[in-house]
Amino acid sequence: MAPSNTILLRFESKNGQFRLTVDPSDHFTSLLSGILENLPKDVDSRSIILSNRPHGGEDRLLSSLKGVAIERVGLNAQPIVNGHAAVPEATPLQPYNSSNRLNGLPILPANEFPIAALPKNSPTATIKNPWEVVQQSSLDDQLDNQDGKIPRNRDLKMCRHGPKGMCEYCMPLEPYSADYLSEKKIKHLSFHSYLRKINSATNKPELKSSYMPPLSEPYYRVKPDCPSGHPQWPEGICTKCQPSAITLQPQTYRMVDHVEFASPAIINSLLDFWRKSGAQRIGFLYGSYKQYTEVPLGIKAVVEAIYEPPQVDEVDGCTLNDWDNEKDVDEVARLCGLQKVGVIFTDLLDAGVGDGSVVCKRHIDSYYLASLEVAFSARLQARNPKPTKWSDTGRFGSDFVTCVLSGDEDGGIAITAFQVSNSAVEMVRADIVEPSADPTVMLVRSEDDDDDDLQGRMRYIPEVFYRRINEYGVSVQENAKPSFPVEYLYVTLTHGFPTESSPAFVSADFPIENREVIGESQELRAVARKLGVSASNIESEKGIQSVSDFHLLCFLHGMGVLNKEEESLLCHVARTHDRAEGFQLLNTSGWATLLAILQESGERPPKRPLASSLEALGNDYGSNDQLAKRFKGASLN
Repeated sequence: MAPSNTILLRFESKNGQFRLTVDPSDHFTSLLSGILENLPKDVDSRSIILSNRPHGGEDRLLSSLKGVAIERVGLNAQPIVNGHAAVPEATPLQPYNSSNRLNGLPILPANEFPIAALPKNSPTATIKNPWEVVQQSSLDDQLDNQDGKIPRNRDLKMCRHGPKGMCEYCMPLEPYSADYLSEKKIKHLSFHSYLRKINSATNKPELKSSYMPPLSEPYYRVKPDCPSGHPQWPEGICTKCQPSAITLQPQTYRMVDHVEFASPAIINSLLDFWRKSGAQRIGFLYGSYKQYTEVPLGIKAVVEAIYEPPQVDEVDGCTLNDWDNEKDVDEVARLCGLQKVGVIFTDLLDAGVGDGSVVCKRHIDSYYLASLEVAFSARLQARNPKPTKWSDTGRFGSDFVTCVLSGDEDGGIAITAFQVSNSAVEMVRADIVEPSADPTVMLVRSEDDDDDDLQGRMRYIPEVFYRRINEYGVSVQENAKPSFPVEYLYVTLTHGFPTESSPAFVSADFPIENREVIGESQELRAVARKLGVSASNIESEKGIQSVSDFHLLCFLHGMGVLNKEEESLLCHVARTHDRAEGFQLLNTSGWATLLAILQESGERPPKRPLASSLEALGNDYGSNDQLAKRFKGASLN
């Protein structure tokens, strides 16, 4: 008898056995319709697993075998002898059984994590030779090339050598010298100082050993693709893929050392919203990173503008809405040579004494950064990782900063700057912790938490500990469950203003976005007044000087009148204030189109003064007639 081109597969499940006749060249995914016909109707097709043995076989998700032919896995047709055939077996399992459940619900492999999106590259995926392929910032390259050592003068008491000699009392110090940091009252190491410190311990050139990247980000989740060969979590777990216990300690370094606001007007513009409404406000900081010379190998964030996204503001907090034009704002910032460097929000309450003082909420006996704010900052830092060639994954931490405007002990308004630690970012990403109603503590989640927003989340909670000084002055280790102090999750930064202010944007009278709730809106008439455009004339000089406003640039970008080259020239003029390039901008076709639009939509002067009109009309006409005439002369644009 001639051999058949088909084979017979026998399937076993909890609901019984059935057979399917298939072609060896068919893909496994083509079996789905036939399998579902023999299973209950409520079975989720994404949970079907195939195994080559009823027990102890190799399990594979049917959906993961897309594009794999049946003949490739050894399920070939056997010769038919006496009308019987040796039939290979395949066992489809039911959706995960009761032991594979979380919060009483079956765990589906295709469920997505509802918290902040993870980076495209897995944190466990290392990069070969990251120092060759990772593109880090120019500032990091500049600091990498610096010696970083702290020079010292000759000690007149201890040095016994000549002016060209050197000894242990006058030789330069390393940037991570504990004595120098203590003398200068620098609380945390800068990132590059910390990098030098751990690199000297990790790589020793004198041993002629292979180079190893000294940085490695914490990872508190179950590692995927475990080499032990067991099913993935939550079906299986071993000591190789499960995270170790976490011992929290205050972070000794910070990614950014100082936050500098280019002008006090930047802060005042944000405070004006609270002064007019009494509600809190949040905004994103746009600026650049520069070297901070007050700290060895330090970095500072220079803030040039604050953009206020769509939000709902209340007396006790803010709720962010969808920010649809975030990429557009980032593009305008890029054209101006800026980037998103942080976030700032207010937490103010008027003292009620009439002198402008505010209540001091944040102090040593309460808190400085609440647990909810730590979680919020951790999500933002996770979305803005720092690329570095010194890490085995090509990134380490984040340069994103968090600033708070709140009352100080003297009743004034003060700025405080923070960054959450790398451990805090990973704990929030791994869903290990959650904010508490008490702002001073952070809660550790439990694996059996009933959270409707996290259905199907494959959560693994490792043991969490923290060290503290007890009443006897001894360092002891405490279990972090159910809660632990929030101070273990952030570091403080310094802040200030430059001695000689030279902001990038010198004009600040254009209405700020998303402030319709207090009667401020961005309209074409506001642009016309800003650029000196009316129905009768155009003031070119005023237009050149007035474009140096970040909020105006974002509004013009949203209009879409200028092409890419013209918009790039506009942003360059706004940043550099170059009059020659400003006149070049005035001669472009896009700018002429913009002025024409503004001239048509701008406010027109009245034909005659209102007072003369009233005298001419006298009392023969009612107030309604006069109101109609005034309304007719107004522009609705």
